[in-house]
Amino acid sequence: MIAIYIHVPFCKQACHYCNFHFSTNQSGKPLFVKALLKEMSLRKDEFQNQPVASIYFGGGTPSLLNKSELEEIFYHLNTTFDISSSAEITLEANPDDINTSLLQVWRNLSINRISLGIQSFQPHALTWMNRAHNNQDALNALRLIAEAGFDNMTADLIYGVPGVSDDQWMSDILALTDRKIPHISAYCLTVEDETALAHFVKKGTSPPVQEEQANRQFDLLIKILTEKGYQHYEISNFALPGMEANHNSSYWLGRHYMGLGPSAHSYNGSSRYWNVANNKKYTEALNAGILPPNEIEILSETQKFNEYILTRLRTHWGVNPNDMSDPFKSTFLEEVKEFIPDMIFESDGSYFLTTQGKMWADHISSQLFASEE
Repeated sequence: MIAIYIHVPFCKQACHYCNFHFSTNQSGKPLFVKALLKEMSLRKDEFQNQPVASIYFGGGTPSLLNKSELEEIFYHLNTTFDISSSAEITLEANPDDINTSLLQVWRNLSINRISLGIQSFQPHALTWMNRAHNNQDALNALRLIAEAGFDNMTADLIYGVPGVSDDQWMSDILALTDRKIPHISAYCLTVEDETALAHFVKKGTSPPVQEEQANRQFDLLIKILTEKGYQHYEISNFALPGMEANHNSSYWLGRHYMGLGPSAHSYNGSSRYWNVANNKKYTEALNAGILPPNEIEILSETQKFNEYILTRLRTHWGVNPNDMSDPFKSTFLEEVKEFIPDMIFESDGSYFLTTQGKMWADHISSQLFASEE
């Protein structure tokens, strides 16, 4: 079975920290939808008609798609691909887009999971991020989603934000756990190149991210959510039992997926490839009946091993040496000793990050990578 990711490249406004591909000019939305449908048709046989286990609408802001646009997209999804009757279908939404009628449209289209981009409940933090919603929008959205009968949803938070105290961070977490939100994704604020935030930090008009604050708030996050019964199943993701994200787990477990839309990535087990991150080039190519420009990376055995380490070490599934072939296995078993017991621990033959190790996950993974011969 495969997963499908659909990138919707439009937003109302640009968040200062965001480096994803999007446009704030929504006039190109109709052309994008037309091109997206064409891309589905041209790529329908790419994965030998394997059933689809999950669909994820990301972006950008997919909640900007109107009823007719979504209906067209779902009609073509259902007539082009073999979508499992139990497929997890997620749509990312901003709180200010949520209303009762739109939620009903989503339910009627078989969307069964909502990913709500809250980021913070603190008014000053939302202003600093240049988010389009306010804290009351977020609270209203959570209420409306529950009233609409969506029992599977996730909410995003960001920690390490300048000016957000530990007490305010704890109140953000509790605002979700008190409402028994089944899945929570929490990301450390990072300063990405070519973003407004990077420009502000360089000019000195915004403070840089404080590592000590971020680590402290990450500790608080783990402590509170664990006490509330959430499983920390991936570094940035927590779920009540049985509510893990099927789609995102596909990435961490190395399953195959198809990415549709500008900048969307795909993986077929031997290579990664991705569409051009340009709305105009994407739509022009597809409206001419050809696939958009893309880039491809054929993965060597060493790259596959390194990706396995990078993704699996972040999860509660851990790294199992029995998944490796020699010489990778023997080298890993020797090099992992350096991180035991402080950063990594072993259980039933698999290796997992400790709480301290989770703060250094990328560094630890890079130290365990194999070198190309």
